[in-house]
Amino acid sequence: MKALGVNSYRLSISWARILPRGRFGEVNHAGIDFYNRLIDALLLKGIQPFVTLSHYDIPQELEDRYGSWLSPQSQEDFAYYANLCFKTFGDRVKYWVTFNEPNNLVPLGYRSGLFPPCRCSGPLGMAKCGGGDSEKEPFVAAHNIILSHAAAVDIYRAKYQTEQKGRIGIVLQHEWYEPISNSTADILATERARSFTFNWFLDPIILGKYPTEMENVLGSLLPKFSSNEKEKLKKGLDFIGVNYYTAFYVQDCMYSACKSGPGISRTEGSYLKLGEKNGVAIGERVRTPQTFYKDYHLFFPCSANSEYSIVVQTSFSWFNIYPEGMEKSVTYVRNRYNNTPMFITENGYPEQDDPKFTSEEHLNDFKRIKYMEDHIEALLAAIRKGADVRGYFAWSLLDSFEWIYGYTVRYGFHHVDYATLKRTPRLSASWYKQFLVKYKETFSLGIRGKEKLVQHT
Repeated sequence: MKALGVNSYRLSISWARILPRGRFGEVNHAGIDFYNRLIDALLLKGIQPFVTLSHYDIPQELEDRYGSWLSPQSQEDFAYYANLCFKTFGDRVKYWVTFNEPNNLVPLGYRSGLFPPCRCSGPLGMAKCGGGDSEKEPFVAAHNIILSHAAAVDIYRAKYQTEQKGRIGIVLQHEWYEPISNSTADILATERARSFTFNWFLDPIILGKYPTEMENVLGSLLPKFSSNEKEKLKKGLDFIGVNYYTAFYVQDCMYSACKSGPGISRTEGSYLKLGEKNGVAIGERVRTPQTFYKDYHLFFPCSANSEYSIVVQTSFSWFNIYPEGMEKSVTYVRNRYNNTPMFITENGYPEQDDPKFTSEEHLNDFKRIKYMEDHIEALLAAIRKGADVRGYFAWSLLDSFEWIYGYTVRYGFHHVDYATLKRTPRLSASWYKQFLVKYKETFSLGIRGKEKLVQHT
């Protein structure tokens, strides 16, 4: 990282690694020692740690005791865990993220059932779930996560922020949506799609209530905030983290019939995401080798049903390359949330691990370089128009374990041989290093004025 020239590294603490039984057991000091060594090593190299408290995982003890995010008790446990982290690492950590992509965790864990805790029911389920309610549980889990964020922020502001002088925020995944037509129904469906995915979590934290579109559709299914909870929510956040990768067209399903697919049900928002319009894709798609998903089911923590397995065998179908979506996403967040400071906390290009690739094909990642160039340029356009973006994090430094895709999708600037763990810089690593040098030179000359691109990388 030091050789690459980055000045910040985004990492996640595993809750179960330092509190295996939550507040019901002892602290695992070996886990504490590991993170202390990592944080200290980063700082010795002049690299600022940017630390996430929860990236999907939760101690199994809490799932077994009370159903984790389905219970208000999770708020007490998360506050206990956050307090321990602030007290232990906060003298050196100046940027805290409460949750990474809860707007992915909740629908995947409590609606489709594809991610732990593998809960789902009825036609919305995409896995063989042992229990759950796909219509109701996502909103209960999301409510407890939002209030857990508020509890952590309340503790940080009251006990630590004045002395430690850090900042705290949340990170959400933000797909950009374009209406598939100029019809009023499709335009309204596009805003509804944003409300049921992104605004679902940020509106309560920043604006104090759930989006109107959700309230109108869901009624009593949507939990209510008490007066005390609303007071805690006023503590808000210091920054918004945006993970941007891709974009889709949106078609209304409330007033017209849609083919089956995620998003079309009432409790999802009654819209359909599409990668193309009139046979033309919104952007270039990342495709997989024909044999890529032969053993795809091995990566599911929950048993996928056969229908979903067939769907994912055809392509890495969610990834459409649409750089304009970066500028539009950042501008949307700027306008809706009063230009709250932002970080682009993830942005990167996936390549399938085709066994037929030569070593040169593994390392000469021209498409990744093109993707990064175009998206950074789009981000710069948003900054020029006034968006308060404080930094950019590329995903990712190394090839890594990509959840249900296992080790079969690679995002890294460095290729990892998983048999030997040898790390080899790709062409994109050289490009990024040169980009950072050029940026710092330009910035030092004052040519870019107040622009803050790659202040943290």
